[in-house]
Amino acid sequence: MEHQRAVEPHDVVDLITTKRFGRALEPDEIAWVVDAFTRGAVAPEQMSALFMAIVIQGMERREIRDLTAAMIASGERMDFTGLGRPAIDKHSTGGVGDKVTLPLVPLLASLGVAVPQLSGRGLGHTGGTLDKLESIPGWRAALTTDEMREVIREVGGVICAAGPGLAPADRGMYALRDVTGTVASVPLIASSIMSKKIAEGAGGLVLDVKFGSGAFLPDLEVARELAATMVQLGADSGLRTVALITDMDAPIGRAVGNANEVRESVEVLAGGGPADLVELTLALAREMLDLAGLPDVDPAPALRDGRAMDAWRRLIRAQGGDPDAPLPRAQTRETVRATSSGIVQRVDARAVGVAAWRLGAGRARPGDPVDHAAGIEVLVRPGDRVEAGDPLFELACDQPKRMDRGLGLAATAVELGDAAPAPRALIADRIDADRIGAASIGG
Repeated sequence: MEHQRAVEPHDVVDLITTKRFGRALEPDEIAWVVDAFTRGAVAPEQMSALFMAIVIQGMERREIRDLTAAMIASGERMDFTGLGRPAIDKHSTGGVGDKVTLPLVPLLASLGVAVPQLSGRGLGHTGGTLDKLESIPGWRAALTTDEMREVIREVGGVICAAGPGLAPADRGMYALRDVTGTVASVPLIASSIMSKKIAEGAGGLVLDVKFGSGAFLPDLEVARELAATMVQLGADSGLRTVALITDMDAPIGRAVGNANEVRESVEVLAGGGPADLVELTLALAREMLDLAGLPDVDPAPALRDGRAMDAWRRLIRAQGGDPDAPLPRAQTRETVRATSSGIVQRVDARAVGVAAWRLGAGRARPGDPVDHAAGIEVLVRPGDRVEAGDPLFELACDQPKRMDRGLGLAATAVELGDAAPAPRALIADRIDADRIGAASIGG
């Protein structure tokens, strides 16, 4: 007897049509389509069509909440109560030179806050925290839940990969969005991020939502919309959530690339480092301390007196790494020099990120290897005066073809002018639950 296929309660074509005409999907429809796609009953091309309809038509607040809940329900939920210290998480929407997690986690750990930081890998022009840390000999990203808890108990924080049981629906959905041009959608980004963060089980969450050329969402107002949407989702689930809107028009710090960014993070932990990287690290730390019930604790002294550095060394050792081991360093280095004189108007974060990617520091597809030694040192900032022949960037890469491509891209990343540019604040806005209304959120 021929095997009978199970009768599904909905037809995905009907859902695609509903959303294509801008109508809202019902809670049971959203729950079904997420589950059906995860178990293979909805084809990838059908889910792609639904994603594109969402990108074009948007989703109401209730729909985004239902989508997030369905993705959480696809897997397990973690619990960090019982650690003896408040557990507060942080998430960045990604950017160029954004290595803030590396100094931030040990800084908070040194101040009595548990940070269960589940991080990802880079794709395209943005770097990945796990790729950076894997520059350190022996360091392990893959930890079991028990190992993760043990590192938090021992050190106060952990930085590792999310396990396969945490919002598994998001893994397949994001992989499909990545190859179908449907990543840059507020409802889809918000539900992807918040499904994992809510399932993670921390007591509070601080979001670093970036805008500018190096961000996935370059426009400030769209970044505000994304931040508000995620803060709403946190409030709806009982997760205290705060978002900072931060500028990603220029790279953060000087270093771009994996081992490069680890070196710069260690500078910050030693009490130095670039001013913008230190500013952002401390701003996020203060928000996390506030959510942890420690609003009067100043995090800055812990960067100067060695406490944060001690926590970093314990963290690296606890995950199998050697904090004293030399980091990979490319032997071939080339300098990009100014071809004319002027005042630096901007350093295009996306152009720098793509150049580093072409050098081998990033990947085009999930699973591609990265060159931990490849990267870029950014030698100028907006407002600097340069003369023809002055160095703008130093590129590091041991593959000649990659170096040629990186040099060509980096040469386009600096814009010069005659007058000083208007200053840009690193932190453009702050959004918490008190600022959020009940309006629906669009696409």
